[in-house]
Amino acid sequence: MTNAITSRIKCLPQVTAVRGGSAKALWFVFLYLSGFAGSAPATDPELETIVARMTAAHAANQKGLLPYTVVREYRMFGKNGQDAKSHVVAHVRFTPPAEKEYEITKASGKGLGAKVVRKMLAGEADIEDKDSGDISPENYQFALLGEESLNGRHCYVLQLTPLRKDTHLLDGRAWVDSETYLIHRAEGEPAKKPSWWLKNVHFALTYEDVEGMWLATGIEATADIRILGHCRMISEDVDYRIGDMADTEPSRARPRAPVRRLSNAWR
Repeated sequence: MTNAITSRIKCLPQVTAVRGGSAKALWFVFLYLSGFAGSAPATDPELETIVARMTAAHAANQKGLLPYTVVREYRMFGKNGQDAKSHVVAHVRFTPPAEKEYEITKASGKGLGAKVVRKMLAGEADIEDKDSGDISPENYQFALLGEESLNGRHCYVLQLTPLRKDTHLLDGRAWVDSETYLIHRAEGEPAKKPSWWLKNVHFALTYEDVEGMWLATGIEATADIRILGHCRMISEDVDYRIGDMADTEPSRARPRAPVRRLSNAWR
């Protein structure tokens, strides 16, 4: 782990969160919760409380979503991991509650960059069940792992165990703010392998506040592609137009601060 994370992991038994409330959120919203040392009963009241609070925060964030257009940059790296083999820029337009449209505006370099990005964006836009990727008792079993400090914020940590084989669910972990109950980071492997061509797929996602909305603003993915070998892709949101401004050209807006890239420890 990086220096940004001071680990205080506590080994705790696995528990299943009871159903409570409906989680309405963007794809790739991930919950993590806190535990306490020592033996725990079959259902942990603290875990249930945190799940309920996370669900409430999730729903509140969903209700507060505004239309926006984001400029998103994708860079794909090959075996050496130093120089980007391809660079793709896409404009993604979001309309509440869950409609997405996209346009690839730039593609350069060699390799399958544009094709991979187009497939990813099409998957986001075409997903029929918008709640199928939510971190909720309908989709996951949770196990309390402990507490960690992440980028200066105290977070709860959960093990995420998908309840079904689904490419939109992660078998991994997430870091959730102990005050806001919003997710700062989620990482793991897809519960279902996306393609026969891919092996050892791993995702790491970061979340940030964007004009009062809590959104996933960065993704780092690694995979071994048959024949082609190891590949790493970094996605960063670099510019937003919010609300009524979403209909204008994002690239003309004043650029927001670059999203911090994930550290080497998460590759």
